[in-house]
Parts: sequence; C-alpha cells; structure tokens
Amino acid sequence: MSILITGGTGFIGAQVVQLLLEKNEQGIVVFDINPSTKLLEGVADQIEIVRGDLGNFSHVLNVVKTVRPKAIYHLGGMLSVPSDADHAASFRANAMGTFHILEAAKLFEVPQVFFSSTLATYGLDIQTPEIDDYTLQRPQLFYGCTKVFCEHMGLFYKRKYGLDFRGIRYPSIVGPGVKTPGVVQYTSWAIEESVKGSPYTIYVQPETRCPVMYFKDAAIAMIKVAEAPAEKIQMVNYIIAGAKPIASAQELAEIIRDRIPSAQIDFEPDLELQKVLDKLLLPIDDRIAREEWGWESQYDQERIVDDFIMEMKNHPERYE
Repeated sequence: MSILITGGTGFIGAQVVQLLLEKNEQGIVVFDINPSTKLLEGVADQIEIVRGDLGNFSHVLNVVKTVRPKAIYHLGGMLSVPSDADHAASFRANAMGTFHILEAAKLFEVPQVFFSSTLATYGLDIQTPEIDDYTLQRPQLFYGCTKVFCEHMGLFYKRKYGLDFRGIRYPSIVGPGVKTPGVVQYTSWAIEESVKGSPYTIYVQPETRCPVMYFKDAAIAMIKVAEAPAEKIQMVNYIIAGAKPIASAQELAEIIRDRIPSAQIDFEPDLELQKVLDKLLLPIDDRIAREEWGWESQYDQERIVDDFIMEMKNHPERYE
C-alpha cells in the first residue's frame, strides 16, 4: 500500500522520504504546491510527485482518492513568518489544509495521519520554568493559532471517527539551506556562512540558549511516532526536544571555530528581540514522548555542526 506525504519535497518531508525508502516502503507519493527535487537528490525517481494545493479541497480529495494511502504524513503548510505576513493564506493552507486532509482520510478510510505541529502553539505568558505537554497553549503568532486548531481537529477525528491521529510539536528546526527568516535561525546561518567562508554576526546575547532540533532528528521523530504501537499513544500530540544540553550562542560559535578555524563570528545583540527570546526560550520537558514511544534525540549540538558541515560539503547543490 502507498504512503502520502504532504510537503514531501520540503526540509523535513524530504528526510522522511529518505527514511521510508531506507525501510523499503513502496508507493511513496509526495504532494506539494511547488515541488522541487533538489532535496530528493538520488531518490526522486523512486517516488511519485503530485503538484497540488492543500487549500484546494478538490486537489486533496483527488490525490487521496487516487493513492488510497495506508498513512498520510501531513508535513505541508505555511511557516511562521510567511503566516504572519499573510494570515489569510496561512488559514487556507494550514487550518483548511489540515481539515481537508482529515476529511479526505475519513472519506477514503485512511487509517493514520501523522501531523507536524510546533512549539509556537505556546505563548509568551508561560508561568512555569519549563514547557511540557500540559503547559497552557496560548499562541502569539497566527501560525501557532492554526497549529493548535489543527491539533484539536485531529483529536476530534480520532474521537469521533477512530482516525489514528498523532502529532509532534517541534522546536525550531535547523539545518543547511534554511531561507525562511526566523528569530532563532542564527544557529543555521552561523554554521552555513562559516562553511562558505563568510563572516557572520549573531544577533542574540552570547549566553542565549535556544532549543533547536536538527532536521534529520525531526524526520526520525516523525517515523518513530508513526511506528509506535497504537496502545502506547495516549497523549496524541507531543512536545519533543532536540539537542541536549542546549548550547549557548557562545558555545555554538566555539564549536564552529573548532571545526572551521577561519570562521569569523561575532555578536551584535538585537536588544528588543532579546526581550522576546528571554520569555520564549524555556527548557522543554518531553518525558511523555520518551515514555510513550521512546523518543530520544540523535543529534547533540556538536553532532549537528559536524553533520551540517558534511552536508554542505557533500551536497552543495542542494543548499544553494
């Protein structure tokens, strides 16, 4: 039977494709609004790519009816910064897009949907010293609002129609080739610019510790939650952490300089941004994901830097 992956040519989606192929899964179909095979180098001929818009119910119905997948990995949608820039488009792609996926899964009897959510479902008014699965979700960004709604739609379809829905709330995802602006993407850009031989100025205080997850870890997590026995899935929507311990921006710079002695990294903190980050960047307690489906990050900060550099050197055409 087939597997459908929305957003399957994107950052996490392409890695999910790679992992599924390594497990000898057949009939992988990727659904994307602007598909590109750049991140699918070497495997594009082993999958089917369908161009389509999550916000168009006809597109979603057609692909699910045609593919009749045993599972849908729903990774497509608009990211945080574009969502705030065009909230109406974000509602269409994220909220309505997820409704379309869930409704199509119901109509065509797809047993499982795996969903990518975000740490942005939480807000700036958290009253606890860390964030866990029981922390109040009160998002500040429109992106986070759509994702909370999607999580609860999934719970509804699970309760009413028996859909095996499972979601993961990711922290900030880092890796080579990131183009979309984000307040914590200094991690990606500091490594990438150093590999390219360009100087880079980090815009946060050196002691700032930002919870991040490597894009390969993100894909591993999605496969792992999908493979867990149904009886183990009790929380349904899970927050997960990436690299531990969390490196400070200064420690990140030192790791990069250790690998690339010529790296030119300095600091020029944006003090207004820092005020926001200081409220937002709390430690993540992902014990429930660890207990229920054995989540464990594979990439600490040093391994992130090492693999990032290897990816940039071995596949420069992917990340241009």
